Amino acid sequence: MKILITGITGLFGSYLAKEFATLGEIHGFRRASSSTRLLDGVLFPITWHEGKLSDIESLEEAMAGIDLVIHAAGKVSFDAGEKDSLYRINMSGTTNVVNAMLNTGVKKLVHVSSVAAIGRSPELMQLDENFKWVETPLNTDYGVSKYLAELEAWRGEQEGIDLIVVNPSILLGKISDDRSSTDIYHYVIDENSYYPKGDLNYIDVRDAAHQVRALVDKEVWGERFILNKESISYKEFFEKMALAFGKKAPSTAVSPTMLKVAVFFNTIFRKLGLSKSPLNKKTAMISQQKVFFDNSKVNKVIGTPYHSLEDTFEWSK
Repeated sequence: MKILITGITGLFGSYLAKEFATLGEIHGFRRASSSTRLLDGVLFPITWHEGKLSDIESLEEAMAGIDLVIHAAGKVSFDAGEKDSLYRINMSGTTNVVNAMLNTGVKKLVHVSSVAAIGRSPELMQLDENFKWVETPLNTDYGVSKYLAELEAWRGEQEGIDLIVVNPSILLGKISDDRSSTDIYHYVIDENSYYPKGDLNYIDVRDAAHQVRALVDKEVWGERFILNKESISYKEFFEKMALAFGKKAPSTAVSPTMLKVAVFFNTIFRKLGLSKSPLNKKTAMISQQKVFFDNSKVNKVIGTPYHSLEDTFEWSK
């Protein structure tokens, strides 16, 4: 089997490559400027294809002879100024992947989405794959772009592609991976004092990659799966991380007033180019929300165990 992975140089893509290497021949689709650091030292060959999601011809060239596409490429940002690029990369990029598959006759697709594409509800504290997207102030531009990208993937399924959609929560990798989803470690390493009152949903990136492989092995085409270990309060999450890293845990809950002030100043600092924090009105609201993205469907289908949070933290160092 020949497997093409978009986003292979990113966090999840690199772990997916390692997981799927025993299943077939790995092909990687990347931009010419992308670093392959996360794949340095792997014990399997990778056939590289250079191109861009915006260039359908380069996608078609990369898909020649491919049996399975894993579309893990995408942009993660909560900066309102990057709305256009989120839609261009996540939605339009997926449109091009699907069209290239249809044009070249590739029949199987794993689309890596996000729990952000499930949506949010101010009233519900538990969401699963059957939750219908609703317009709400809790939906970020990133979430909307991933939701629209999913619609493109399902459009491909309607046109004959075998499709599995996965919706991972926050992926915990190694600190040295140095990717956006691993930035959360630095909040505790830097010994910040405050924690949000809401819950965090997460999964060890190794577990998520293993689950994707198991779903493909099961051939559960036409299905969507949330990949998430559990929901845990930020307070407990940070306390366990601090214990593992030998750091002082955040000890003060953030009040609504404090969040409003922080959002106000962060907005100004971002405009001045002095801050890269993802904090804005929507992310502030989300950080105070208690919600669980239900993992019972994937557990029922494949029943794989998870790494403990303590094990993940020890491994991440």
